[in-house]
Amino acid sequence: MSSLEEIRETRIKKLELLKEKGFNPYPAESKRELSLAQAVEDFLDLEKSQEVKWVSGRIMSLRGQGAIVFVTLNDGTGTFQALIKKDSLEEEKFNLFGEIVDIGDFIEVQGFFFTTKRGEKTVEAKDWRMLSKSLLPLPEKWAGLQDTEERFRKRYLEILTDKEVSDRFILRSKVIKEIRKFFDDLGFLEIETPILKNKAGGAMAEPFLTHHNDLDIDMKLRISLEIEHKMLMVCGYPAVYEIGKNFRNEGSDPTHIQEFTMMEWYSAYRTLEENITWTENLLKSLAKNVIGKSIFTVYDKDGNGVEVNFDTVWPRVKFADLLTQYAGVDMRNISLEDLQKEALKYGLGNDEMKKMGRANLLDFVYKHTARLKLINPTFVTDYPGDLKPLANQNDDGTAKATQLIIGGVEVTNQYSELIDPLKQRELLEAQAKMKNAGDAEAMELDEDFITAMEYGMPQMTGFGMGIDRLIAIFTEQKNLREVILFPIMRPK
Repeated sequence: MSSLEEIRETRIKKLELLKEKGFNPYPAESKRELSLAQAVEDFLDLEKSQEVKWVSGRIMSLRGQGAIVFVTLNDGTGTFQALIKKDSLEEEKFNLFGEIVDIGDFIEVQGFFFTTKRGEKTVEAKDWRMLSKSLLPLPEKWAGLQDTEERFRKRYLEILTDKEVSDRFILRSKVIKEIRKFFDDLGFLEIETPILKNKAGGAMAEPFLTHHNDLDIDMKLRISLEIEHKMLMVCGYPAVYEIGKNFRNEGSDPTHIQEFTMMEWYSAYRTLEENITWTENLLKSLAKNVIGKSIFTVYDKDGNGVEVNFDTVWPRVKFADLLTQYAGVDMRNISLEDLQKEALKYGLGNDEMKKMGRANLLDFVYKHTARLKLINPTFVTDYPGDLKPLANQNDDGTAKATQLIIGGVEVTNQYSELIDPLKQRELLEAQAKMKNAGDAEAMELDEDFITAMEYGMPQMTGFGMGIDRLIAIFTEQKNLREVILFPIMRPK
């Protein structure tokens, strides 16, 4: 079997031969008159009229030898069979095809349409032209790309040669389109906000750091869309949403990745109850109308799958009650020392524990006990207040915040948004102290945000959802990277 380099050298020789004969192997324009999908749709009329048309595509297979060759073309809209026949072409063009064409090349064929004896729709070539000479071979049809890292690095080849993967990303696009339609129909305004930030707020996460050379200032990649969304509510927009990239410089596993796509929205004069209702309606609608089913297998980071049913009542359970039920922890009365012992019991390292505040320790225990038990869609309410410093606070030290858990994994984050600038400053100052004490995930005090609040914000509710995680659930994937076109990879 030839090596890749030997195959490449052979194809370069074919490329040179094509040039020697006066043909451009990479022309700037195509003569295509029909897409392959159109050729299939209009085939009866094309066959009847015997009109000669140009079609184009990548060669996916070559069958036959001698005076007749069948070619399968793929142009992204569909596939179609072409017949390269010695009697139908100029001798030079027929011989040239045999000398220089390989699977993977892009060609265009001019011909008339007919049905073969086997009933296959076919275009018989009267002429052909090279559109793009490939230098490397496509993966073999049956072996494909076996190495996982190679699949992610060369996603374009995987999509080309694996229909299931191609359909998965088409489905992702359809889901996002329907999400946009849902909020457009509700009167939301789609917006874009900065990725480069002076302060990284809106979530508990460690940011990526960079430097702005022109302004000579350190900057960060955003970890959330929230801050600018709420600032924009000051100007009078009643409801806004954004689908965009976030970046968090933390560990990765099959359920976490550092660059991911979020959907966030904020709506004035609406309540957290309405937020929860919209969330349930949206996700049930996506499952039924886009995916076409209600039962999915959802996987944890270790690849263990559980069956999840969307067509159920989605219960609401308090964070504190879950901790008591599944971890035996009384969140309101447990001492910091005892809480630290609990966290150590579930695998938290000593050094990391010393940097974490009480709320993050409670969250760690919850994630390693209670959350894993929530299989069918469940709304968890009333999180520790320090864990949600941008949400309205309850009198008992919890926040008016909800998360939707599906298959033991967080899918949405929802708040009754805090709009009191004095209370917000107090909470963010407490976060800043934790950050200075070594908690890398604690939030920073953002004076621009506080100033915007002081001009007056309307009562509002907000929502955040990881698009990648939702698509992984809908397509029953074990790894988020399977639903991201080009996931982050370590360089070779």
